[in-house]
Amino acid sequence: MNEKLVITGMGACTPIGIGVRAYWKNLIEGVCGVGKITHFDASDLPVQIAAEVRGFDPKSYMPKPLARTMDPFMQYAYVAAEEALRDSGLSVEPEPDRVGIVMGTAMAGVRTVARTQEKFSAGGPRQVSPHFVPMVIGNVAAAQIAIAHGIRGPSLTLNTACSAGGDAIMTAAMLLRSGEAEAMLAVGGESILCPVVIAGLAQAKALSRRNGDPQSACRPFDADRDGFVIGEGGGALLVETEGHALARGAAVKAVLAGYANTNDGYHVTAPRPHGEGAAACMRRALARARLRPEEIGYINAHGTSTVLGDRAETLAVRSVFGEAESAPPISSTKGATGHLMGAGGITEVIACIQAIREGVLPPTLNLDTPDPQCALNHIPNRAKRAVIRAAMSNTLGFGGQNSSVIVERYEGSDPA
Repeated sequence: MNEKLVITGMGACTPIGIGVRAYWKNLIEGVCGVGKITHFDASDLPVQIAAEVRGFDPKSYMPKPLARTMDPFMQYAYVAAEEALRDSGLSVEPEPDRVGIVMGTAMAGVRTVARTQEKFSAGGPRQVSPHFVPMVIGNVAAAQIAIAHGIRGPSLTLNTACSAGGDAIMTAAMLLRSGEAEAMLAVGGESILCPVVIAGLAQAKALSRRNGDPQSACRPFDADRDGFVIGEGGGALLVETEGHALARGAAVKAVLAGYANTNDGYHVTAPRPHGEGAAACMRRALARARLRPEEIGYINAHGTSTVLGDRAETLAVRSVFGEAESAPPISSTKGATGHLMGAGGITEVIACIQAIREGVLPPTLNLDTPDPQCALNHIPNRAKRAVIRAAMSNTLGFGGQNSSVIVERYEGSDPA
């Protein structure tokens, strides 16, 4: 129960790069992945911008039959999981029952649902693919990864909105702690880019409408922000018990030191105005990690670029870490990637791991005029060099979901 949990593999498929190396390079160089929507004709929609995974050909990463029978959220998760497994050097074959998967996604195969409904309305039942149902069920993403690698341990899929990726990491840790597995893949995948979802979020006034200037549309904590930008992608981490990792000679990237989940119990879409639920979640993660607030060297904020969300998170961070001058450096990488929802909880933890390993903290893009009500120790527009030992990633979701994950330097680990 007290053995360290360590991260030995990472994978990313994002709007600013496919693969961890490309994702991280572009993140610290300030590349923005937001642009005009190209997946379909969005000209009749009030919101016409998103952070797409551009130039992605699934057949370049998986067998053609598999590519044809998976929704994009599954494809992105699959690509990220493949990279994480390769990166970890784990061989599943000797112990398939001791390796498992936890998948996190907010809306699973909604793109395929929307597209199929259009075809059905236009052409009737014969237009519906026989693969429709397995393409939209959330757990099939994990099933496809398990089938490809012969993984036969625990397999769970979480649907906790935008905190699903962070919750997947926590659930993987809980399964390792309980002895159900020796190694777990925590995976997140998301692709909600379809007209009906965009229309619904636009009607709720949740999305930025800067159609004429996509690159500056996502502005976390900025006074001129007007909503979030939808992103898509996948992320994956291979988490193991330290003993298992060392026994097979794995290179450890970081320690999974702390994690927590709470619920606001307040509102379906709005956070508690003073961020009490998020603050409680951060405190629980710190307690589990046995770290004091001042030992956190960087926070990757949820920071979606919504007025209410950014202000509530600011108050939550202040209540745990103190005022701006005493709080750790903080940034939201959604200015670069858009909001990856279920995938973001994993890719943003990867950003924390890389920050620890490389001594560089990624910036918040488009933070030009900080909202006075969001005063924190921000990293605006340019990456910042800093040697840190521990970092926290926060992800918050509809339904009052809160997730906090803390990663820590593994003593004796080699630099990236």
